[in-house]
Amino acid sequence: MGMNDTPSGERIHIGFFGRRNAGKSSVVNAFTNQELSVVSDTAGTTTDPVYKSMELLPLGPVMIIDTPGYDDEGALGELRVKKTKQVLNKTDCAVLVTDCTKSMGECETQLIGLFKQKKIPYIIVKNKTDLLNAVPENTDTEFYVSALKNQNINELRQRIAGLVDIRESAKRLVGDLLKPNDGVILVIPIDKAAPKGRLILPQQQTIRDILESGAAALTVRETELEYFLKNTLKKPDLVITDSQVFGLVNKIVPRDIKLTSFSILMARYKGFLETAVRGAAAIESLKDGDRIMISEGCTHHRQCGDIGSVKLPNMLKKYTGKNFDITLTSGREFPEELSEYKLVIHCGGCMLNSREMVYRMNTAIDAGVPFTNYGVALAYMQGILKRTTEMLPEVEGIL
Repeated sequence: MGMNDTPSGERIHIGFFGRRNAGKSSVVNAFTNQELSVVSDTAGTTTDPVYKSMELLPLGPVMIIDTPGYDDEGALGELRVKKTKQVLNKTDCAVLVTDCTKSMGECETQLIGLFKQKKIPYIIVKNKTDLLNAVPENTDTEFYVSALKNQNINELRQRIAGLVDIRESAKRLVGDLLKPNDGVILVIPIDKAAPKGRLILPQQQTIRDILESGAAALTVRETELEYFLKNTLKKPDLVITDSQVFGLVNKIVPRDIKLTSFSILMARYKGFLETAVRGAAAIESLKDGDRIMISEGCTHHRQCGDIGSVKLPNMLKKYTGKNFDITLTSGREFPEELSEYKLVIHCGGCMLNSREMVYRMNTAIDAGVPFTNYGVALAYMQGILKRTTEMLPEVEGIL
């Protein structure tokens, strides 16, 4: 990912699905104007989902996902089907590519069933119209194109842009809590877990959102916080801290100044704050030997690794006085079967899009397992969850 790219978790994800040889990859290539997927006459050329970032107006930055043929047979085929289902969990809009010279069958019926089950807006694209004498009219659900002749591809882009809910991109991390000229202090520890020479994604996104609100962001380490609280010209309207130094920052920041954390704002932004706040209370009822899953969204340089693998387990043990059986997962790995766990604690999810985070939350809810995130759990165990969420409308009246 280039330094100036929109992060993948912020892009609207458009998934292309269908049986082998329906011309899925050809449609994707025409749609993105670039040779992205392998195209050949052999059925089943795409064996893994292929991801490609592009700008799609009026939506802006999107992620295009080309998936393997859904009708694949054999053991490998089953694996591909599973991968397709995993892709659906992060898909904001689905495109079902079919061959317009053939009738739709079980494969398409199954895929449409999955789209509906996962509440994903979808469109059926009838490819290969160059083989027809007369091209039928497009309908609300069916759209006729020829990837080979590039016919109706631009219109398809517009139709898909219309399918995706623009409101998605109107969500704010913190901007809706601020007024122009507000002052915000951001507390960011620079320790061995901090990536060299840069800030992590939620910190960058928060600064960007504060600036867009016409407010000011003053960024300090926890070691300089006290000095700047006393010596800035204006009392800050809000302090946002890294959850790792929650306890310390809570002591330093006077009670009349609002305080929250990047992780809590991220849970709100990704749509699972209410669940996370309710889920944290489950820490009280944990018993010796209970299984807990601690899950991290990124696999690259494990910037949350330290919290997930060391700090959280230690704090859970200290807070409850009990020993737990802890499983760590990272990246795209997230078990579909969670019923053996008594609690899931997830990272902020800055590298995952909202749909994927809500899917993970719902997987836990469906299994009756409480679901929370790093920052919310840390605030709960330090007795400051009420203070650090009281300015957020989503959790009003819960605590």
